[in-house]
Amino acid sequence: MKIAVNTRLLLKDRLEGIGRVTYEIVQRLVAQHPDDEFIFCFDRPYHDEFIFGENVTPLVISPPSRHPFLWYLWFEQSLPRVLKKYQPDVFYSPDGYNSLNLKSPSVMVTHDLAHVHYPKEIPFWVRKYYHHYVPKYLEKSDRIISVSHATKADIIEQYAIPSEKISVVHNGNRNGFFKIEKEQKKITRAKYSQGCKYFFYLGAVHPRKNLERLILAFDLFKQTTGSDVKLLIGGRLAWQNDTVQRIFEQSVHKAEIKFLGFIPEEDLSYLLGSALAMVYVSLFEGFGLPILEAMYAEVPVITSNVSAMPEVAGAAALLIDPLSVGDLVLAMQKIYEDKSLRKNLIEKGKIQREKFNWDQSAEQTYTILKEVVSKK
Repeated sequence: MKIAVNTRLLLKDRLEGIGRVTYEIVQRLVAQHPDDEFIFCFDRPYHDEFIFGENVTPLVISPPSRHPFLWYLWFEQSLPRVLKKYQPDVFYSPDGYNSLNLKSPSVMVTHDLAHVHYPKEIPFWVRKYYHHYVPKYLEKSDRIISVSHATKADIIEQYAIPSEKISVVHNGNRNGFFKIEKEQKKITRAKYSQGCKYFFYLGAVHPRKNLERLILAFDLFKQTTGSDVKLLIGGRLAWQNDTVQRIFEQSVHKAEIKFLGFIPEEDLSYLLGSALAMVYVSLFEGFGLPILEAMYAEVPVITSNVSAMPEVAGAAALLIDPLSVGDLVLAMQKIYEDKSLRKNLIEKGKIQREKFNWDQSAEQTYTILKEVVSKK
């Protein structure tokens, strides 16, 4: 097969979220199928580390597309014009976009429908673009991959897409997360939290991630327990984070809350693995990779009981109502006080994490691509 791949989000030292999913799936497709030809479509100069094999042909297609107007130019004009020369058997787009003007069959990955449920938390032109093009993309796609059963159900409900057109392919866990031994935990805590235990959040700093309630809950947790536990927040500042900043400034314990920004790969494993617990109480997620990463780091998890998060967490986390600060305070207190609970959640996490495997996900993706080509 000749497979064209949208690789816009393979960015050196900036692999986050969907970019990470793209990396994990695509590198395996290339390695597992050396007889196939892959055409990687970048929108800017690429790094050689993303050219995973000799069966990869990299293309830089202008313009760099990080704005709705440029998305239109890239997907609807530049991409179809360039790929017309290469005549791929199928176009694989792992970042939730597609091309209406591309003649090849297409397989598109949908990670979530956040723009439907939280439209006000998305910039105006981005929101307009999503509302106009996402239903068209879904209709145009020969097959749709959703990263969870929750997302699949959402696509069906919101856009009346036939169930048989949608396949669930779960995300997996990237390499590099593992149990951190006691001495290394001491070193990490000395570096980041004055030697104290800490709750850890990993993800973008954005209203949908519910950090306002996390900070409020942390304040109440500190008042209730009188502990020296800290709160570390890892992730870049995303759009519309004024409320988070305001709640932080008003926090009684803001001196014990630390925003770490983007965390380099070499530090992330130690930061996560040395945490008292991962606290990931987003309002809405299509999957929730940090939950799975915490299971591999053998760290307990507190997460939300909505959208895809229970699907990922299974019985291996404390599930709470993300709108209830009280529920979150109680969960944090349980984790802090109950060592046997922490151990129990970790053991359940070792079982739950085995359900999510990148190798398996890549093979499922390849099977879907092959089916689409054979039908055409």
